[in-house]
Amino acid sequence: MSIVAGAEQAEQHDEPHSGSHRTAAPAPARTPATLIAAGDLLRALAAPVRIAIVLQLLESSRCVHDLVDALGVTQPLISQHLRVLKSAGVVRGDRHGREVVYSLVDDHLAHIVVDAVDHVEEGP
Repeated sequence: MSIVAGAEQAEQHDEPHSGSHRTAAPAPARTPATLIAAGDLLRALAAPVRIAIVLQLLESSRCVHDLVDALGVTQPLISQHLRVLKSAGVVRGDRHGREVVYSLVDDHLAHIVVDAVDHVEEGP
């Protein structure tokens, strides 16, 4: 079974959710390549430190030492997570003299992160 067919079949068997979810039109069929790329992108966001970095960069652009100070983790760990986010196209780094200042490529993914955090904070 293809990824697209599996997703469509799972959609047909899902129970309606309670709550204030809007009724949506059927989702358009997506190519397997699109679904795989979306999964890769979500995996790039799926680490607490990377979520915290995205939240920090949503407020303003930051250099590595600003992120180290704000998040209380080591510089090598911040750099490692920034590499993952940069590779996934979530952040970009602009060199300013000896420092690289990181910012979000756009706010689309930040909204996903904020919504996920808000959802968790709302509780069950």
